[in-house]
Amino acid sequence: MPAINGEQYVERIKKLKANIWIGGKKITGDITEHYAFKGIIKSKSKLYDLQFDQAKKDIMTYSSPLMGERVGMTYLPPTSREDLEKRRLATTEWARLSGGMMGRSPDYMNTAVMALGSASDVFDGKEKFGMNIKRIYEQARENDRSFSHTFVTPQVNRSLAFFEGEGEPIAARVVKADSDGLYMKGARLIATQGGITDEIMVLPAGGKHIEDTYQYAFSIPSNTANVKFICRESFAYNDSSFDHPLGSRFEEMDTIVVFNHTLIPWERVFLYKDYNIAQSMLTNTNFLTFLLHQAVTRQVVKSELLLGTAQLMTEMIDIGEYQHVKEKISEIICGIEIMKGLLYSSEIEAKLNKRGLMVPALNPLNVAINTYPKLYPRFTEIIQLLGASGLICIPTEKDFDSSDLKPDLDLYLQGANVNAKDRVQLFRLAWDMSLSAYGGRQTLYERFFFGDSVKLSSGLYYQYNKDHAINLVNNLLKDE
Repeated sequence: MPAINGEQYVERIKKLKANIWIGGKKITGDITEHYAFKGIIKSKSKLYDLQFDQAKKDIMTYSSPLMGERVGMTYLPPTSREDLEKRRLATTEWARLSGGMMGRSPDYMNTAVMALGSASDVFDGKEKFGMNIKRIYEQARENDRSFSHTFVTPQVNRSLAFFEGEGEPIAARVVKADSDGLYMKGARLIATQGGITDEIMVLPAGGKHIEDTYQYAFSIPSNTANVKFICRESFAYNDSSFDHPLGSRFEEMDTIVVFNHTLIPWERVFLYKDYNIAQSMLTNTNFLTFLLHQAVTRQVVKSELLLGTAQLMTEMIDIGEYQHVKEKISEIICGIEIMKGLLYSSEIEAKLNKRGLMVPALNPLNVAINTYPKLYPRFTEIIQLLGASGLICIPTEKDFDSSDLKPDLDLYLQGANVNAKDRVQLFRLAWDMSLSAYGGRQTLYERFFFGDSVKLSSGLYYQYNKDHAINLVNNLLKDE
């Protein structure tokens, strides 16, 4: 089966019946109708439907090199700058359907699987696992499979000296290996959309673990026996897209993944007992670089959503004449153009790697991912400052449906040039992106999207070649 549509995606998830727990109870019914998941599943189905929009066909899909049928563009290994642009345009189209609010839209992990599968030789170390990841990639591309992933271990003790000893595993590790495969025990964190994707990919967690039992990578179906997904509280508080315009549609759910002597068949493993590969795979496969290209593309669209919201708020309550308002909105504009400039720069400076893949330049993308964790919280703060008390006085859709309340609301909550309901609807969007539980999660997500900001800055400092700048200074000092 090549690229799928929304109905096919929904039917897959219905049949999956992964072991998902929320509110202390296991989900046993149709998960596509569960209050915590139906919004995001419906929104994802629209993404898949876009692949069959005839006007978007050449943006969203391409011909498979294996079977010749149309497959998702975000599985495309780029071999030219034009291919990088194709990938960016496909990600942009999908991001626009959620305003960039869906951080784990399918293209994110499609990109990850493409990067790993296209660099399968990296995994031919002590064991020849390269064919496994290549097969996982090709099966994903040809069947349009969706993925969750995890590489975060439980935050039991984050001190530098902490080392997990013997006893009941906390961070997931291999407790047994035999002819059938690996047996996993323990937990991983922050598997976003855990249980509502075809597969979950588990990647090395990094850190100071050097024991063989922590060096592994694999991808398995989400309904694999002895795998449990434990959900946090849902931020999809009701179905109303008026009351919760973002949370009701794009709440992706974050889960803890618990492995309980879970068998991982050897054909699903692509790393085991190789510390060197575990520590270098993200760089050697250009995994991070390609993911950054996808992420920055989405972040540009997300920033445009906030800009549009800020401008409409300004017009609705007629505050555009104030200098500080223009200054604040200009901050968002500057942020967008900075991110766009870095994104385009990464494509212009892209180079072919030894495998013939066109890899975006890392420096601009690294700067972007160091910059956005500072930009996004400021953007949401600007939304708060522009909205002020208007973000508190936001009745619900049912209030406007009440014949007793509607006359009061129509009179007291109208805007400068719009009726009360339209004004409140926009301000509820602003509230949902800047003040609600969903909005708070979005801000935290962007703050730590690729890790701690201090570590990111340190990485940029060490990675960035500063010789040309030093030479400029030295040459200037020598010139008399």
